[in-house]
Amino acid sequence: MRILYFAWLRERLNRGEEEVSPPSEVATVADLIDWLAASDEAFALAVEKRSLIKAAVDAKLVAHTAPIAGAKVVALFPPMTGG
Repeated sequence: MRILYFAWLRERLNRGEEEVSPPSEVATVADLIDWLAASDEAFALAVEKRSLIKAAVDAKLVAHTAPIAGAKVVALFPPMTGG
């Protein structure tokens, strides 16, 4: 699965994307964030306030409780503003 990072999350991690193979027990967006944070200190610090992180699974905005089984792309990003 490909993980995409946007805005200040991308800047803090110094990467825009990465390929990962989470274990089967990683079933939701929240599980994925926890799994990534457990193995990457920079990621853990960047997502310390998890409620600020928004997610999309295969280009559809989802809650952190959304399943990721079969997902090709998960995008993580901070809240957006428009004008």
